[in-house]
Amino acid sequence: MAGGWPMIQAMIDKLLESGTPFRMVGGAGDLANVKDRPTTSPAAFVYVAADQSLPNERATGRVLQRSEIEIGVVIVASNLSATNNAAAAADIEALKAYVRAQLIGFQPGGDTEPLEHHAGELQQAIGGTVWFEDIYRTATYLQES
Repeated sequence: MAGGWPMIQAMIDKLLESGTPFRMVGGAGDLANVKDRPTTSPAAFVYVAADQSLPNERATGRVLQRSEIEIGVVIVASNLSATNNAAAAADIEALKAYVRAQLIGFQPGGDTEPLEHHAGELQQAIGGTVWFEDIYRTATYLQES
């Protein structure tokens, strides 16, 4: 995939800009190291969730394909100040709004289209920690060299 890691790093940097509510933002490797909850919260993890390339757009000559990329952003908030995970759930709403404001329309690489929000889903809420995943989409073109 064109621009995989630099694209993800650009999104991590965008989420860490001045005024960020996050204490930690990392990639897939950082997420893989988390067992029950991150060592610090709130946290976000950004990774390429899926790639799907469309058929060649050219009838002759070199191959040119549109590659649609889905990027997952897992947001984690821990807050034990209320019962039934209520405080962490409230924190997640503010964090989702921040992430969406930072990323919708952001162009994470010179050869990618601006990000669009695709979907979001609660992943887990247990022990005062809430995990929420947002999916963003962008696209780039793959060309035979």
